[in-house]
Amino acid sequence: MVLKDNVSIITGGARGIGKAIALKFAEEGSDIVIGDVNPEALIEAKKELEAKGRSVLAKKVDVTNLDEVQKFIQKTLDKFGKINILINNAGITRDGLLVRMNDADWDAVLSVNLKGTFNCTKAAARAMMKQRAGKIVNIASIIGIIGNAGQANYAASKGGVIAFTKSAARELAPRNINVNAIAPGFIETDMTAKLPEGVKELIMKQIPLAKWGSVADVANLALFLVSDASAYITGQVVQVDGGMVT
Repeated sequence: MVLKDNVSIITGGARGIGKAIALKFAEEGSDIVIGDVNPEALIEAKKELEAKGRSVLAKKVDVTNLDEVQKFIQKTLDKFGKINILINNAGITRDGLLVRMNDADWDAVLSVNLKGTFNCTKAAARAMMKQRAGKIVNIASIIGIIGNAGQANYAASKGGVIAFTKSAARELAPRNINVNAIAPGFIETDMTAKLPEGVKELIMKQIPLAKWGSVADVANLALFLVSDASAYITGQVVQVDGGMVT
């Protein structure tokens, strides 16, 4: 029970990587708060988390809307009285070549992935600063480090998350708040399942470990970064990519 008596917020926590992190944290003793835009997925995830014996708050929240985010954070404080951990995981893709990309697809990805991370961090950090303790982990991507054709908006958003992480870590360190980022490579999720087989084969050739990552690989790293074992680590970006980017 590494996270016994902790309260963890996970955005985008009803599916994929976010859900895997929520379940891992619940297994380790943390009460869980998940936010997502999918009401049906929230219901199912809540049931799974409660089956772990934890107290769970599941709310529909649009991370691009600061007012919604602030209400979401306040509901967490009303129920649990504290926030120990924040995982900024909510994210989307709207792929396309940059010369054909429309404003709506650019704005949507930057708004969810980058502004959403800013909104949630800003709201949760206020509570953490009063507590003089907290752990924040932002889910970035290796695409934010190396870029990728057809993903100019996604790469820009995740590169922004990385830079934001480093700045937030410097600002919040005096209040004993650690801020780090995880940059997953190609992980088996609903999002990557939609990739054409030819694309998947090309990706596999670039991964030295010759296999896709699992959501558990990301969840295990997230657990380390919010545990006492990482107390002296902040402002870092840790890759989980099978050696793809070195």
